[in-house]
Amino acid sequence: MTSTAPETQRGQDAGDPLGEQPTSWQRRLRRFGHVPRPETPLRDRLDPPYTRPGWQVWSVLAIPPHVAERLVRWSAWGGPLLVTLVAGLLRFWRLDQPNAVIFDETYYAKDAWALVNQGYEGSWPKDVDKLILKDPSSVPIPTDPGYVVHPPVGKWIIGFGEQLFGFTPFGWRFMVAVLGTISVLLLCRIGRRLFRSTFLGCLAGLLLAVDGLHFVMSRTALLDLIVMFFVLAAFGCLVVDRDRSRRRLADALPVDEEGVLRPDARIAETLRLGWRPWRLGAGVMLGLAFATKWNGLYVLAAFGLMTVLWDVGARRTAGAARPYMAVLRRDLTPAFLSTVPVAIVTYIVSWTGWIVTDKGYYRNWAATEGKGSPWSWLPDWLRSLWHYETQVYDFHVGLTSGHTYESNPWSWLVLGRPVSYFYEEQAGCKESSTGKCAAEVLAIGTPLLWWLACFALAYVVWRWLFRRDWRAGAIACGVAAGWVPWFFYQERTIFLFYAVVFVPFLCLAVTMLLGAIVGPAAGTGARADLGLTSKDPTGERRRTLGAIAAGVLVLLIIWNFIYFWPLYTGTSIPEDLWRDRMWLDTWV
Repeated sequence: MTSTAPETQRGQDAGDPLGEQPTSWQRRLRRFGHVPRPETPLRDRLDPPYTRPGWQVWSVLAIPPHVAERLVRWSAWGGPLLVTLVAGLLRFWRLDQPNAVIFDETYYAKDAWALVNQGYEGSWPKDVDKLILKDPSSVPIPTDPGYVVHPPVGKWIIGFGEQLFGFTPFGWRFMVAVLGTISVLLLCRIGRRLFRSTFLGCLAGLLLAVDGLHFVMSRTALLDLIVMFFVLAAFGCLVVDRDRSRRRLADALPVDEEGVLRPDARIAETLRLGWRPWRLGAGVMLGLAFATKWNGLYVLAAFGLMTVLWDVGARRTAGAARPYMAVLRRDLTPAFLSTVPVAIVTYIVSWTGWIVTDKGYYRNWAATEGKGSPWSWLPDWLRSLWHYETQVYDFHVGLTSGHTYESNPWSWLVLGRPVSYFYEEQAGCKESSTGKCAAEVLAIGTPLLWWLACFALAYVVWRWLFRRDWRAGAIACGVAAGWVPWFFYQERTIFLFYAVVFVPFLCLAVTMLLGAIVGPAAGTGARADLGLTSKDPTGERRRTLGAIAAGVLVLLIIWNFIYFWPLYTGTSIPEDLWRDRMWLDTWV
């Protein structure tokens, strides 16, 4: 079988030690019989091919070649769709349970209902949740504006599910579950494109499907899963844009008399890459991300820098002598215009309901308290919106009140302090030695997956720094964009479930590590120059052992997800079994 490991893509950017040109001393040594290691062709460095299962797989399964070809084509979408189907079944199973308003659903479910019915959030009376659960039709929507501290896109999305299925737990969780399921499909396809392997792409999606934090957040009407969806969609758009722009560069480069693609400094430095709609799509997705919660702004900045560096690598690989200057002249302005202004416009448009209804909180501030401002030449709605945003910012940075389940971002990767969304104790439980049963929804990642991710992140950073692997850098960027900003607000009340924004990138990191454990197929990939050939039994033995080790790790992660299933779904279990699952004292 051909390699599915990340090492199969060699020398992806110029400057990568696996893809550099022979030095002068190496050329001189050729006179004495020196044979240089194989070089990856320039086209494959700019536009790497996808790995394909070798003939051994199909021969073992007794599948004819023409049928195998169809299966390979089908698997590019069939595999991800199958993984997504499993993820969807898990997420929609008894989605209406627990039949309660859990954790911050008490804010977002009600704000969403008001938003989709009157265009702005209302000021709901206290203790109205029980009435909503009993008979939502008897609870009027408050017309007095409510002070809310998050932009409206996430609540519009939650409200759409409520419009479809009513003001019920299933209704307000429906769209979040839809986005959680689709995000698994996105990650399968993104992983496939990153690693050039359908198998590794599906593995990344499977890991996301069985992550406990992503699972719980997909079944709860909170905003963070929605932010994660738009961040992941933006990342996918940028990866597609990267592939297309590099392919365009490859198509423009000259071919010598032997049919070999050659670098060309003039073309690499002057070629305009033209219309890039996927980058524009990324701008829209990032705008929707921070129009759901403001932490999407940090992702916008990180991804903007990342995509510019990708352009630098592409032009360098194509032969540019001064790639940074070439990007500055040809790519920087289009990259900025297709992301930052697009994201800002998307954000402002998301406030349309608040703008046109003229009844939202602070909506008329410019015409009252804001009179006489030096900025009076601006539209009143824009000045009122700006004032609202400054007030919200002050609220967020000043939110230091203690909470039972708050946690420091340093502890997130090891799941130091998860958040209990729902807990209910039942007496008279005969199966328990204490006579009690417990039902809980605990927002916690699958422990074995997250603890393995700690090692995977170390591997990713090493591979980025010392192997110049752009994929490792992209994964590290996704994790950093969702995690690092919270270190600047450690005095603020923050929670572990904020980490769901970078969970897909943790799954990609684990996938990359597992691919390295499996190793490349003999005679292929980045280790072909070490002497492994198709007849090398040592290489085959190493790959077999690697595949067994990686398979065991994946099975353990799946088992761990199943073991914690009652804590993810609020299933009632004997208190003894509940305590058995409290692996750390800080989880109680």
